[in-house]
Amino acid sequence: MKVLVLGGDGYCGWPTALYLSDAEHEVVIVDNLIRRRWDKELGADSLTPIRSLEERIDAWLDVSGRRIDIEVGDLCDSEFARDVIDRHRPDAIVHYAEQRSAPYSMIDREHAVFTHENNLIGTLNLLFAIKELVPECHLIKLGTMGEYGQPNIDIEEGYIDIQHNGRSDRLPYPKQPGSFYHLTKVHDSHNIAFACRIWGLRATDLHQGVVYGTLTAQTERDPRLVNRFDYEGVFGTALNRFCVQAAISHPLTIYGKGGQTRGFLDIRDTVRCIELAMLNPADQGELRVYNQFTEQFSIRRIAELVTDAATKIGLETRIENLDNPRVELEEHYYNAKHTRLLDLGLQPHYLSDSLLDSLLNVALEYRDRVNHELIRPRVDWRTTADQAGPETEPAAVVA
Repeated sequence: MKVLVLGGDGYCGWPTALYLSDAEHEVVIVDNLIRRRWDKELGADSLTPIRSLEERIDAWLDVSGRRIDIEVGDLCDSEFARDVIDRHRPDAIVHYAEQRSAPYSMIDREHAVFTHENNLIGTLNLLFAIKELVPECHLIKLGTMGEYGQPNIDIEEGYIDIQHNGRSDRLPYPKQPGSFYHLTKVHDSHNIAFACRIWGLRATDLHQGVVYGTLTAQTERDPRLVNRFDYEGVFGTALNRFCVQAAISHPLTIYGKGGQTRGFLDIRDTVRCIELAMLNPADQGELRVYNQFTEQFSIRRIAELVTDAATKIGLETRIENLDNPRVELEEHYYNAKHTRLLDLGLQPHYLSDSLLDSLLNVALEYRDRVNHELIRPRVDWRTTADQAGPETEPAAVVA
């Protein structure tokens, strides 16, 4: 199949592009390289040293014999989006090309507005280009479990059956997003659902949990193919932060009580989920939703697991509770369904099997690259205003 991987230079996009290329699909990466500029804006960097996209592509050609083409440009430029799709005529489009950080969107007004403009306009341009040029193409869009929020009922996979005043209907599951970033994902879901309904497009919305790990069968084949490892307080995950903190003998910093519960999955499962969705496309006119995670943990439990793993290799750790910079429930009910990808054949990797190899040992290997000043939170939801948080301006988008 001919596949465009939008955002193919990023944390999920890069291993996805390699995985699909290794499976003998014809892959084109589309990216404006802005993720690298966000690092410069924030004074941060991946813990693992990342080569340029061109060097990565050359390394993949060296080890696999397969070429991945590159298109550098911005989906918010409608002419660029249309031109890329017109020239390549893909069978499937994997859409990662959005600003993905909740804290980044909560820095101040400028960052909130940028996140909305970047995410929503890019996706709208994409939908119009698909409709006009490749209406049979299957759009596989990365959403987030954060769209659902923290409801006090079970979370279904995208839709819920409702009984009300003697009548019944199947409706989109209610959304309670927790940041301006998560709001953009909700808006995306509504826009894609609308496009499927009125234009007959086909799309799969993957509501992904927290992804961890740097290693896939493809990235392990050459050091130049290494994936990102974000640990700082804006783009890094709590799990990555805990592993880095354990590696440098820093307390593991839990925000609030630590009862916040989320779904988690290994990056190897992310790329497999994309392939499963691609090989089993949605019907024309259908927006299909899969909850994409394999395990559920509280943040407190994640810290305990990292502590246990660190102890096994002789690292001393302790846990420190910080005032929570986010506005969220710190103890709550959480039971999210996630059976549809398993039904398609997903065979999960589990955190207990990869915590040391894919996370803690990587943190130890590169601990000399850790910027200690970036570990504690720098963005507070309550101070999001016209100017607040780090003194930064959103990195410019370059077509």
